[in-house]
Amino acid sequence: MPTRRVFFSQLALDARIGILEHELRATQPLHIDAEFDVDVTQEVHDQNIQTVLDYRLLRNAVVDECTRSHVNLLETLSERVVERILADFPAVQHVKIRISKPLAFSDCASVGIELQRGR
Repeated sequence: MPTRRVFFSQLALDARIGILEHELRATQPLHIDAEFDVDVTQEVHDQNIQTVLDYRLLRNAVVDECTRSHVNLLETLSERVVERILADFPAVQHVKIRISKPLAFSDCASVGIELQRGR
């Protein structure tokens, strides 16, 4: 079956993430890169968004999952995001997500976790 890839590049948000004392007291920025492979089941009709997966809904689910509560580990957060996407969007067949902390270290651009999962 043909697929279409929807992606986000450097979606930026503030989240309550981390296990260190200073991370437990304040939010910190996260950058999220994500790819969603979607089965193409119908022809695209330019005047009908129902013929495609609305990427606004994907973005809202990712943002909601990342900001709903404090999470200690990036590994846990990435698992939760992937599980949510696969549960809420049956058309998504494969997810690749990279969540990074751009301010974690002063000597690199960011540190993070990348996770891939398919059905």
